[in-house]
Amino acid sequence: MAPNSMSFPMFFVMFSIAFPVVVTVTFMYRNSSFGLFEGYSEGNLQRGTSQNVTTAAERLPNVTETHGFQLGRAIQNTTHDSSGGKDQGNNNSTVSSKCGVKERQRRSQNHTSIEGRIKNNIITADDGSKIASLTSSKNDSTPAHVNLDDNDKLLGGLLTSGFDEESCISRIQSHLYRKASPHKPSPYLISKLRNYEEIHTRCGPNTRAYHRSMTMIEHSKNKGAATLCKYLIWTPANGLGNQMINLAATFLYAILTDRVLLVEFGKDKHGLFCEPFLNSTWILPRKSPFWNEKHIETYQILLEKDRASNSTEDLPSVLFINLQHTRSDPEKYFHCGHSQDLLQKIPLLTLQSDQYFVPSLFMNPFFNQEVTKMFPEKETVFHHLGRYLFHPSNEAWKLISDYYEAHLAKADKQIGLQIRVFSPVSTPQQAVMDLVLSCTLKHKILPQVDLQTSAGKNQTTVKAVLVASLYREYGDNLKRMYRKNPTLSGEVIKVYQPSHEEHQKYNDNKHNMKAWIDMYLLSLSDELVTTSLSTFGYVAQGLGNLKPWLLYKLVNNETHFPPCERDFSSEPCYHFPPKHYCNGEPLKDIVSSFPYLRPCKDFRVGLKMVKDSI
Repeated sequence: MAPNSMSFPMFFVMFSIAFPVVVTVTFMYRNSSFGLFEGYSEGNLQRGTSQNVTTAAERLPNVTETHGFQLGRAIQNTTHDSSGGKDQGNNNSTVSSKCGVKERQRRSQNHTSIEGRIKNNIITADDGSKIASLTSSKNDSTPAHVNLDDNDKLLGGLLTSGFDEESCISRIQSHLYRKASPHKPSPYLISKLRNYEEIHTRCGPNTRAYHRSMTMIEHSKNKGAATLCKYLIWTPANGLGNQMINLAATFLYAILTDRVLLVEFGKDKHGLFCEPFLNSTWILPRKSPFWNEKHIETYQILLEKDRASNSTEDLPSVLFINLQHTRSDPEKYFHCGHSQDLLQKIPLLTLQSDQYFVPSLFMNPFFNQEVTKMFPEKETVFHHLGRYLFHPSNEAWKLISDYYEAHLAKADKQIGLQIRVFSPVSTPQQAVMDLVLSCTLKHKILPQVDLQTSAGKNQTTVKAVLVASLYREYGDNLKRMYRKNPTLSGEVIKVYQPSHEEHQKYNDNKHNMKAWIDMYLLSLSDELVTTSLSTFGYVAQGLGNLKPWLLYKLVNNETHFPPCERDFSSEPCYHFPPKHYCNGEPLKDIVSSFPYLRPCKDFRVGLKMVKDSI
């Protein structure tokens, strides 16, 4: 009797415990907002709570970091929620979200604004392509994954993924500041870059292969060595512009010869560039016995010995190649197959040059087929390699992006004006200024001023003029000219000059930083005017894929007509190319022998890469 008397109370107690549990489990199963279901239902987003907004932003961190708009704010605008929504990007994401980047995208050929659109809980780019879904199907238990414009961020596959993005912000943000390039890297170039990266990772500094190879080379300098890896050490010469165009050419030579590129960067290069290769460095260790090594055999001596003995025995393990131009230059024959056959057998080459010798690699039968496959558009070599190698460091990028946002971003058009005075003592400033105005006004790069009235027309269009020059007077003259008088076209002209060093300085870090900032800002221009023969201008035009107007090089108080001429390629000029065929005969008709080469507009003895026909 006692057991039966307890049955009802026991049943009641068990029911009281079990019923709430069953109800709770059922409710949690049906309601995804408890976190058992990681997706976000349309109902949850439409409720528009600040909790949902914050969670959605956290689920899509790449959006703010990659495209530079604040996702939290975008979602808030859609859900009518005025709270929450923090920017999840890095410290520089605000730079990308400012109006300057929006304006840059508005002027882009492929985009009309930086802001994405949210419709039916689908984020799309302005070209209509889907970026990400903020809703999940009932059968999808994973959060939406955002891969936002990786193709743009990686420059069409030119760059590799995997870098720590915060270590080099410019690598992921630079594409937001310039128009998308119409020139896409070839699949073969991309494969060669990935192959080079693998070699560099395996054989670069601080690896076992590096130490073993360098030890073998060091202890067999005059006996040759069969090493695990081969190396090409780049040493600087002349100013930063010369160094950058030559470094790009040297990198191409390293790719073609399966060598690891190592650079001698002194204190003057500190803080200018990011490391270009994943999980490795390209900087030659200062403790290397080959840093500034002077007591090694030279390429010229090797050629002379080879001609005398016609033998490849006793090749050195280390060889110094001097490709700098001097007035008493002998023919170097670097473009010849036999020379490259000799060099291929030497494990360590040290190369110094101030020349963009890329055309000689196309002239070389040893490399012609490879470089042609890598660059079917032959006039894009520096454009691709420059954007691959030269990423402003975080320090440089902050200065570049801050200046751009503060002064250039809101303009409807940006004009780059680079003025180099080669003979400042004999060339009056007024002569240079007259040349600049004659060029820019004649070709309607800048508008005429109205000297008859102080009131402008409907001044709605703004042009920003970025002046890059050692001398502040040129920027000041243009500022006064357009501040004092309105323009006949009604355009508003704003003139800016980031620096004016007065003299070119060598081995100076601050000077190089200012030069790098100027070059990069010039490369963001819509239209560019540069000075003939200036490698400073070559870097800007190559990075920006710009065909500049070339100002005539004045050397005294003179006038020249035409004052400037439009270039036919963004490639740098190879100022002092080979003068002879490999058989020793003078090289006269360059176009018939090499249809992809033309005399440079700004230096007729120089050569420049072009399409096969122009």
